Amino acid sequence: MRRIEDYLLQHATTAGDRLAVVCGSEHITYARLCTLVQERARTLAGCGQKGLVLRSSQSIDFLVTYFAAHMADRAIVPLEKDIPEIRFSEIESVVAGNPIPDDIADILFTTGTTGNQKGVMLSHTAILANAENLIGAQGFDQDVTFVISGPLNHIGSLSKIWPMIVVGGTILITEGIKDINAFFSALDYPCRKFATFLVPASLRILMQFGKNKLHEYASKIDFIETGAAPMAQSDMEQLCGILPSTRLYNTYASTETGIISTHDYCHDGCIPGCLGKPMRHASVVITPEGTIACRGPMLMSGYLGDPSLTGTVLRDHTLYTSDLGYVDEQGRLRLEGRADDVINVGGYKISPIEVENVAMAYPDITDCICVCAYHPVVGNVLKLIYVTQAGRPLDQKALVKYLKTRLESYKIPFLYAQADRVERTYNGKLNRKFYKNK
Repeated sequence: MRRIEDYLLQHATTAGDRLAVVCGSEHITYARLCTLVQERARTLAGCGQKGLVLRSSQSIDFLVTYFAAHMADRAIVPLEKDIPEIRFSEIESVVAGNPIPDDIADILFTTGTTGNQKGVMLSHTAILANAENLIGAQGFDQDVTFVISGPLNHIGSLSKIWPMIVVGGTILITEGIKDINAFFSALDYPCRKFATFLVPASLRILMQFGKNKLHEYASKIDFIETGAAPMAQSDMEQLCGILPSTRLYNTYASTETGIISTHDYCHDGCIPGCLGKPMRHASVVITPEGTIACRGPMLMSGYLGDPSLTGTVLRDHTLYTSDLGYVDEQGRLRLEGRADDVINVGGYKISPIEVENVAMAYPDITDCICVCAYHPVVGNVLKLIYVTQAGRPLDQKALVKYLKTRLESYKIPFLYAQADRVERTYNGKLNRKFYKNK
């Protein structure tokens, strides 16, 4: 069984002078990276428990430790860099107190719908299958410089490290896009072509505050992948206008399922919820309840120390999600929201994503969320919370009129509220739990 580290060794031998990682002023070749990994692996081998818990960082040193842990046959458990010390200690205890199968490479802690963190175990086989899925579907190659701006304890960015090491490309690590000028400065790095992964909220920031600058780099940006949260059609259309020749991907993935399918909306149509055809190692089935289930070697092995919870989602080599969807006549996966996000109003079951997609196309609205609210007379109603450009007041009657031309009557929100911001999770998803019972 091959591992990602086998490709690192291969490139160090056959193309050792090729640049592997750039981070700020640091530049490191494949030969040097491999040497550092081997040295650190010797210090980690046979030292302590199998699970290596540490804070992630946007650094070359973190990647050295990451690959070294694998090479030393240990499972790495990367956590958020600013995780509170008490929570760090709790996870250390969980990792130390539970057996870790020999083939496990990574344990990624993720917050589920219950709010409780779960340790998702990924095998070496799953990591390589995910890498091959992305290489085949999105065209990773050694000429690509991939800009990593998201945290390396999350599968969104971590999963891009894997294919880059397989193909022998260059990884460029940044500190996110809170400072968009710093992000654009990274794109000044001399190379043939760039690629990156950005959540929809980050793409929206770039389009709002750096549209013209982004367009200046259009000829150098080979592809951009987004995921973790749905992308509004209006945002897709705007980004296609800014980067008309760039491949722009919506991808279906999660820590548990791995990387499943992808859709190039720039060249194959801006279709809300369209996530393309399953990748090389993946297959999708729709359950009788209308939820998505996935099969393939890229699936997680289970939740650390919780076989009962594992059994609720992983059975007979099939991972059952709470995502609602269907496969269209062209074999493309279409997402309709999450089963636990559906809002029941007057007997109608409504996906808030559909309402949000339409509202996002309204002039001046820069972000929004549709939630369930309680009205003392009519009971459950839809409430639209929205953010406007520069905080300008909005004519709500005009907004309602606009929505009525694009949505069925029962999908029109009953209540409206303007806010300074919409609450999101650390990886850019709408934080629907924050608005429950409020």
